[in-house]
Amino acid sequence: MTQTARYWPEGKPRTLTLPRTGVMHNLRVSAERYPDRVALWHYGRTWTYAQLHEQATRLAGHLAARGVQRGDRVAVWMQNSPEWAVAAFAAWQLGAVVVPLAPMLQAREFGFFLQDAGIRTGVIGAELYDRARQAGLGHAVVANVMRGAHATPGVPIPDGLDVTPELHGDDVTLETALQAAPAPEAPVTAEDLCIMPYTSGTTGLPKGCMHTHRSVQANVFGAGAWVDGNVEDVFLAALPFFHVTGFINSLMSALSIGAQVVIMSRWDRDAARTLIRDHTVTLWTNTPTMVIDLMASPNFDPADLRSLRNVTGGGASLPAAVGQRLLDQTGILFLEGYGLSETMAQSHSNPKGRQKLQCLGVPLFNVDARIVDLDSGRELPVGETGEIVLRGPQVMQGYWNRPDATAEAFTEIGGERFFRTGDLGYMDDEGYFYFADRLKRMVNVSGMKVWPAEVENQLHAHPAIQEACVISVPDDRSGERARALVVLRPGASATPAELEGWAREQMATYKVPRDWQFVESLPRSPTGKVAWRQLQEAARAAMA
Repeated sequence: MTQTARYWPEGKPRTLTLPRTGVMHNLRVSAERYPDRVALWHYGRTWTYAQLHEQATRLAGHLAARGVQRGDRVAVWMQNSPEWAVAAFAAWQLGAVVVPLAPMLQAREFGFFLQDAGIRTGVIGAELYDRARQAGLGHAVVANVMRGAHATPGVPIPDGLDVTPELHGDDVTLETALQAAPAPEAPVTAEDLCIMPYTSGTTGLPKGCMHTHRSVQANVFGAGAWVDGNVEDVFLAALPFFHVTGFINSLMSALSIGAQVVIMSRWDRDAARTLIRDHTVTLWTNTPTMVIDLMASPNFDPADLRSLRNVTGGGASLPAAVGQRLLDQTGILFLEGYGLSETMAQSHSNPKGRQKLQCLGVPLFNVDARIVDLDSGRELPVGETGEIVLRGPQVMQGYWNRPDATAEAFTEIGGERFFRTGDLGYMDDEGYFYFADRLKRMVNVSGMKVWPAEVENQLHAHPAIQEACVISVPDDRSGERARALVVLRPGASATPAELEGWAREQMATYKVPRDWQFVESLPRSPTGKVAWRQLQEAARAAMA
């Protein structure tokens, strides 16, 4: 039996009828309706919808002349920029599959994706060209994503992107590629592959998530419907486009409704504040880290955020204390959501007006989500913690060339195929879901299970703590113990004894970290999540 949220926002349908068209259709329609509207703003440069569509079709003409066909995988490897959007839509114009990759990759890592996905052609940032050559990319279209850009008051141009490398072989600049004749739009069905984001690879080799045009469209239109997006909205794109949340919520959803996107190539808290104020940004999807960083700036002024009507995010839980500070200072209640690369971003979100802090929200349109027992697979009642499983139109088809991993990622309930998220959570009596922790992220203290995310959330309430990460380290007496790595707020001070004494007043004794380590910053994965596994492995290696 399909499970639906017990609470549902009034006036919204529980299901959406999804288009049977490809994603390129969205841009074409917006260009026909709003040809002269600004689609993209980027460091003083603007693209109208007509210009974006024309450049995409011309780049498609060049790619077609170089042999790119329907179903081929095309790498899009660059910083957030209008050129990123041009490249993606060019691939879809031909019915090709976009493989979005993180600009932080080194040549060896990039080479893995070339081999794994069978990529021969890529549209890449100029600053990455040497790495692409080392990795053996067959044909590169090279984009200087800061060509023609200029700083504006409070918004400096990021360093290291305005470069002009010497090209080799048949590689060309994007400007040269755009001289090609436009390619016709290829016939694409909703079931054709559209994009293949890779999982972050925190365990084992990265895996490509095969998403069809249907699974992308499910969240492109679902995201817009959830926040009541409209043509007058202005989106701030601070999340990376290579990651599904930035791709869907900061770029594709906006372009499907004719809205404007203000693009940041790199995160800069003061630039973000300025852009929100000066461009009257209305919708901003982010990570909790960005919210924490923005509010920690000495230049933070709540008045700069007054144009925002929705602030949404995910990737990690926003600490309740931070969410409360945001509400108290700005009147903005953070709309937390939940999703994965395998679900093309969101599967859950909080309804506006009925938000709950520290909560993933309710399953979105067309989504059936359950909590199941880890051992038996039995569905669990309200309040009990188990694995979050779900099915819906945004769920991937499977992992590229990984049949065994695909089989392990799905389970059957009542004859239906459910995706196993690998995340632990529980549901309340209104159908809201809550995150407990990653399935394998746990500290076992003398047989007592400690969930690091729970402890971290408590630590964020301490006035001296800006950010914290809790890891597991070996202990001769209890088997394991919790260690807290702490970033203090600017100008704040604290000692391990003070923090431990405070923590003992906030949580059960067995949950209190026994080790405290002060650090200047916490390492992050390419998607912006705290790299807790890296910290844990380093700590364990040092103790061996």
